Amino acid sequence: MLLWLDLSHDRSTATLMQQFTPFAECRLLQSHSLVASPHNRRIDMICMHYDRPDVLGLNQLQQVKRAAPSIPITMFTVQHSEELAVWAMRSGVWEYLTLPLPTAELQRYRQALQALCELRQQPEGGKRKMPSEHFPDLPASIRLTADHQKHQSLARALHYIDQHLCENIDQRDLAQLCGMTPSRFSRLFKDVHGVCYQEYVLGKRLELAKDRLDNSRMSITTIGYEAGFRDPSYFARAFKQLVGCTPSEYRANAGVAAREAVRDLSDAQRLGLEAESLPLTEPTFLSK
Repeated sequence: MLLWLDLSHDRSTATLMQQFTPFAECRLLQSHSLVASPHNRRIDMICMHYDRPDVLGLNQLQQVKRAAPSIPITMFTVQHSEELAVWAMRSGVWEYLTLPLPTAELQRYRQALQALCELRQQPEGGKRKMPSEHFPDLPASIRLTADHQKHQSLARALHYIDQHLCENIDQRDLAQLCGMTPSRFSRLFKDVHGVCYQEYVLGKRLELAKDRLDNSRMSITTIGYEAGFRDPSYFARAFKQLVGCTPSEYRANAGVAAREAVRDLSDAQRLGLEAESLPLTEPTFLSK
């Protein structure tokens, strides 16, 4: 039996499994405790599927290897590097495969898998353990790009927020869009942006409201609705709490500032015209 762990960001392991079901029993793991269960003798291979391997995912591979050292692991990955392949081999991975799999490579893997299963059916077959202290450090390319991958994981959510700011935005929808559970999405969002997603959305909405107050003559209620606030009183309270004044006061102050800016510009233009009329050099007076 091939036991599959879905570590992809788009949760596409079920699709990948379809390539192997014609010649092997496949099962998608729902609980990691099943790997270490002494009753799970039927597992011939643990298949760990990645699209963009990250620190958490690679650490999980090592945890699985520690929990079930006698079961071989195949690592499937879309993102590939020589450094990652070397790390996988040093970690005791039985096979490292880059996706998508060519037909010839799939056939080769199938034959190798059948040979391995026959070997494991023999007494003490395939029982070699790898001490946990021998696990290598994670590839530098993975460690250095961890923050970038976090931002990439949230990119769809940020784009969705920008495009649907005036609508109701549910955390569960954003998490699903990013291929995460709501709890993981919440933790990752705060880790990357320093605020929870609700605070982030509120800040974006207030920035939009300030822009409308500065550059339009729409009513304050209409601006609140356009910025995603369904309750005018909540809009006013949130605006005052975070901006320091009410929307009306902000607009009035913006109007005063604009008039002062226009007056300053007019004064500068007037002074510029007067300066143009002055001689370029200071006049000299001849004494008698």
